[in-house]
Amino acid sequence: MTVDTATDTASTTAATKAARRGGRVRDYGIVVALLAIVLALSLSTSTFLSTSNMINLLDQCSVVGLLAAGATICIMSGVFDLTASASLAVSAIIGVQAGRQFGVLAGFAAAVVAGALLGLVTGTVVVRSGVHSFIATLATSIVYRGLAVIVTAGSIVYPLAGSQEDFAMLTWPSIGGLTSATIVFLVVVGAIWVLVSATTFGRRVYAVGGNAEAARLSGIRVGQVRIAAYVVSGICSALAGLILASRAGSAQSSMATGMELSAIAAAVIGGTSILGGEGAIWRGVVGALLLTLIGNGFNLLGWDTTYQQVVQGCLILLAVTVDRYLRKKSR
Repeated sequence: MTVDTATDTASTTAATKAARRGGRVRDYGIVVALLAIVLALSLSTSTFLSTSNMINLLDQCSVVGLLAAGATICIMSGVFDLTASASLAVSAIIGVQAGRQFGVLAGFAAAVVAGALLGLVTGTVVVRSGVHSFIATLATSIVYRGLAVIVTAGSIVYPLAGSQEDFAMLTWPSIGGLTSATIVFLVVVGAIWVLVSATTFGRRVYAVGGNAEAARLSGIRVGQVRIAAYVVSGICSALAGLILASRAGSAQSSMATGMELSAIAAAVIGGTSILGGEGAIWRGVVGALLLTLIGNGFNLLGWDTTYQQVVQGCLILLAVTVDRYLRKKSR
């Protein structure tokens, strides 16, 4: 073996080790942060570990957790989805309106179908227009919000008086005292996790997000993969909208305004690279739980929630900085 070959081998080995260390930081850094906050809140307040607070915490996380799962799969495929909250509102409104005509369960099904169709439209717009996904989905979200206002005439829509109790079924206690919303959240996130981590589609998502041109040359239909990611995100948005509507007993065009940013923040905090190709559904959900924990901690400790956004912003900046540092070290 020549000196040059030995040097190249050593450099490759060092880069591989650095990449592995970076992967471990992405994988377990978010878990360490979560455990640290749990420990701090457990020691600082006697009510944090109570059963009622744990159930409430998971229930609060269900909406942003679903949106974070959708945001994560989109970002991993190399695109952003800023239509999540607008799709949420439109789907919830359709769910209420369809429920008034055909029954609550049919209304829920209509909302999920509407979310999938909105995701399909969004993905098609992004892929066919060639406009950067950030700008394309920003414009599309404005269109969806406008449609929500037109459909409702700017007013709040309610289920029929006789079906209000059934419409609130997602707030009912379920397995182990958890709300039905939490069960839906856990089941759906589990299904998406399996879809991404154990199927050909998941491998294509990572390939497209990592290098779209290389994926295209290897025979992967990049556009179809990204459209499918938007469809998954749309379904997550619809389910999140149903949970919010079920809690409030109504739906309106201004529902969850700005929540898509919290979802993207959760994905990024969870270690999903904003450049695409890297991330995991479970880490995005843990990121959502971390954000929810911060809000829960502020409430339990009686702190001014004004500073909550400052903490969340610092976490996002830290996550992006760490991601850039790890990428630089792995080269």
